[in-house]
Amino acid sequence: MIEKNMQPLDYAQAAVDTMMRKFPAADLPPKGRFHYHQGVFLSGVYQTYRLCGREEYFQYIRDWIDAVIDADGRILDYDPGQLDDIQPGILLFPLYEATGEEHYRKVLDELAEIVEHFPRNAVGGFFHKKGCPNQMWLDGLYMGGPIIAEYGARFGQPRFLDIVAEQALLMRERTEDEKTGLWYHAWDCSKEAPWADPETGLSAEFWGRSIGWVPVAVLDDLDFIPEDYPKRKELEKLVVDLLSAVCRYQSEDGRWYQVVNKGGQEGNWLENSCSCLYTAAICKAVRKGLLDSKYLQAAKRGYEGVIRSLTWDGDDLQLGHVCIGTGVGNYAHYCARPVSVNDLHGMGAFLLMCAEMTETAWQGER
Repeated sequence: MIEKNMQPLDYAQAAVDTMMRKFPAADLPPKGRFHYHQGVFLSGVYQTYRLCGREEYFQYIRDWIDAVIDADGRILDYDPGQLDDIQPGILLFPLYEATGEEHYRKVLDELAEIVEHFPRNAVGGFFHKKGCPNQMWLDGLYMGGPIIAEYGARFGQPRFLDIVAEQALLMRERTEDEKTGLWYHAWDCSKEAPWADPETGLSAEFWGRSIGWVPVAVLDDLDFIPEDYPKRKELEKLVVDLLSAVCRYQSEDGRWYQVVNKGGQEGNWLENSCSCLYTAAICKAVRKGLLDSKYLQAAKRGYEGVIRSLTWDGDDLQLGHVCIGTGVGNYAHYCARPVSVNDLHGMGAFLLMCAEMTETAWQGER
C-alpha cells in the first residue's frame, strides 16, 4: 500500500526511525563487527541525513563507528582478508570532515592500504576474499570501490582511481553476457570452484542484488573521478549498458526477480533489495546525464512496486521480500534463499532508493 501524501524522504525517515527504535547503534548486527551489513545501512542513513538534516541520524552513525573502532584508530573486530569488511570505511569521510579527529583518518589510511595490496588473481582481479582465491564477485565492486575512489580524490592519490577503473572494467570483461547484457554473479579464474563452469569459469545465474551493487558502486566512483579521466567514458558506458539491460527484465509489478532474467519460472520471486538498488542507480544515472530521462518511468515503477510491498506494525515500517546473504550457486540455490524483514541489506538499499528518488525529484524542480 502506498500511504497518501508520503514522499520518498518520508519513507526513508520512517525506515531509519524504525531501525533506531529496534537497535541502539552499537547493537547493529553483526554486533561489534566492522562489516558491510552495517555499512550499507548506515550509508543509506547518511544519505537520508544529508537530505533531511536530522542530527540524530548523523549521531547514530558516529555512535556505531565509535563502538567498533578505538580512540587510537584501530578497528576492534574485522577481517582484512575480505572486501566485505572494508566497505563501512566509507562512513569515516563525513565523520573526519565534520570533526577533524585524526583517528578516523588513520582507519581510512589503513583500509586504503589493504585494498591497494589486496590479493589478485592471474588477470589482476581482486579475490572476493582470501578464503575464495581467484574468485571475482560483483559484490566486491561496491565493497572496495567507492571507499578508495573517495580516498584518492580527497587525499590527492590518483593511483586509487586507477585501481577503481581497472577493477570495474575487468569485472565487465569477465562477467558480462553478450546475449542479455547482464553480468553473472561471479567468475573463477582457476575454474575450480564448485559453481564455476569448467570452460568459462563463470557462475550459472544472474543474481539480482549482485548486479545491483555494480551500477550503484560505479556511479559513486564517478562522483570522485575527474571528467577528463582517461577511462571515465568507459565507466559511464558500463553503467548505461548494464542499466539498459536490467530495464528489459523489469516485471509488470515494477520490481525485479531474484534471478533477473527468469521471471515467471517456477520458484523465482520478486526481490526488494535488488529492485531498490536498480531504482536508485537509474535515478542517479539520469541525474548525472548518463541515461535519458525516459528511464525515470522504470525508476518510478520500481519505487512504487517496492512501496506497495511494504507493511506497517504501528509506526514501524516493514520491508520484506529481501534475500539474506548468499554465496554463489545455481538457480535452485538462489530461489531457495530465505527472505527477511528489515534486515540491513534491504533497509540500506531502500534508503539509497528513497534518497535518489528525492534528489531526482528536486533536480526536476530546478
